[in-house]
Amino acid sequence: MPSDCEQALADTRRWLERAVVGLNLCPFAKSVLVRQQVHFAWCDGEGWDGVLEALEREAGELTALQPQQRDTTLLVLRGPADFIEFTGLVAQGERRLRSLGLQGVLQLASFHPEFQFAGTDVDDISNCTNRAPWPTLHLLREASLDRAVQAFPDAAAIYETNIATLQRLGALGWAQLGVARS
Repeated sequence: MPSDCEQALADTRRWLERAVVGLNLCPFAKSVLVRQQVHFAWCDGEGWDGVLEALEREAGELTALQPQQRDTTLLVLRGPADFIEFTGLVAQGERRLRSLGLQGVLQLASFHPEFQFAGTDVDDISNCTNRAPWPTLHLLREASLDRAVQAFPDAAAIYETNIATLQRLGALGWAQLGVARS
């Protein structure tokens, strides 16, 4: 039986391949995935301190490498399971990156199995645009994002396009993707 780490990383890779790239939820993701520039890391850290230490370590490793070697990192977490608590952790992570002098160098995005946009019902399919099988902190290089946005004609429309895609797919279609936690 695979360990939590192996299962979480496999679940996250499957979600990235089938949902994020497969549905084109992020038009920038396919190229880095195909070129094997996505690093998947597991954090089994106890509490926020352990997660923030792992985030700092992963940020250091990412910035020490050339983008051709590693362009982005998905730090998959055991918890927190509660989405509201997770948003507090994300805010702490952003502060940690600023304190390391990485503002403008790295950007922190986040995904959570219970993600919910303000003003939506918990089962609203639009929430799936930001749902991953495990709580995940995504470190992105600002320079790579800038290049991707310049190459994409209407980056601001991605959000609306994603919601329309998921509404067409529906809850059953999302479930059939098989991107939930194993």
